[in-house]
Amino acid sequence: MHWTEMLLSSVSSFALTIMAMPIIIGYFRTKQLGQTTRDDGPKWHEVKTGTPTMGGVVFLIASVISTVWVGVWQKSLSISLGLLLFITLLYGLLGFLDDFIKVFRKRNLGLTSKQKLIGQLVGGLLFFIVYQLNNLPTNLTIPLIGSIDFGWFYGIFALFWLVGFSNAVNLTDGLDGLVAGTAGIAYTAYAFIAWNQQQTDILIFCLTIMGGLVGFFFFNKKPAKIFMGDVGSLALGGGLAAVSILLKQEWSLLLIGLIFVIETASVMIQVTSFKLTGKRVFKMSPIHHHFEISGWSEWRIVLAFWFISLITAVLSLWLVF
Repeated sequence: MHWTEMLLSSVSSFALTIMAMPIIIGYFRTKQLGQTTRDDGPKWHEVKTGTPTMGGVVFLIASVISTVWVGVWQKSLSISLGLLLFITLLYGLLGFLDDFIKVFRKRNLGLTSKQKLIGQLVGGLLFFIVYQLNNLPTNLTIPLIGSIDFGWFYGIFALFWLVGFSNAVNLTDGLDGLVAGTAGIAYTAYAFIAWNQQQTDILIFCLTIMGGLVGFFFFNKKPAKIFMGDVGSLALGGGLAAVSILLKQEWSLLLIGLIFVIETASVMIQVTSFKLTGKRVFKMSPIHHHFEISGWSEWRIVLAFWFISLITAVLSLWLVF
């Protein structure tokens, strides 16, 4: 795949996102529909109440359209690409339902955690069944140990990976531009790996997501004109996990997606500590809120997390190559 064709994949998604986003923002403002901030969140986030949300719908649709037409043009439609689009759209649909209930039905909680988990597990199970039926590799490479074929038991890992990282990216989505940047860096890293492996189908997918996120960032940077919502964050996390599985670079996501791992770990540590000792380890979790309450500006936190993501992505690429 020539570099001009790779650029076109990203530019297509970027252009569609840039053109459609103002329409969505205008619709939400006209209907006076928007995000409701958490009651237990930082008080200064109250100014964000009413900001349009569900922006993830735009960059996801833009990415899917671009992926399909470029895939057809490059004759790169495949089972792997189908699996990527399936898990991304299904997890995006779960997020869409959650956002829709919150915004249009005025129910703060949206889908229950149980409903979302069931949907994620069903989606992950269908992903693995198709994966297995097409005889895709079920080996897992463990650093310092080697490659082990787990057969059907690989499905347990795949479910954990898909659900875990989908929720991890969702937890990270709490500051203007944070996930747009960290996820964009992660997809860029996997685009390099896909290019190195000559997996054009996965490369196209990563490039279109990158383009969509860059377009979205212009509207999501502080002060955000729109948030991506669960429709965007759940889809991005599921897509990242699926990409790492299909490239057989599963372990790399722990490093490339280190920020997502840290954010999730901070919530788990906070909950466990409070239940066992009645004390909190962080001022607030996920950890980006801890830094906010500690006096860091929103931009300082976002830039610091981006920088960490960039460093871990470069380190991962060095280890892979």
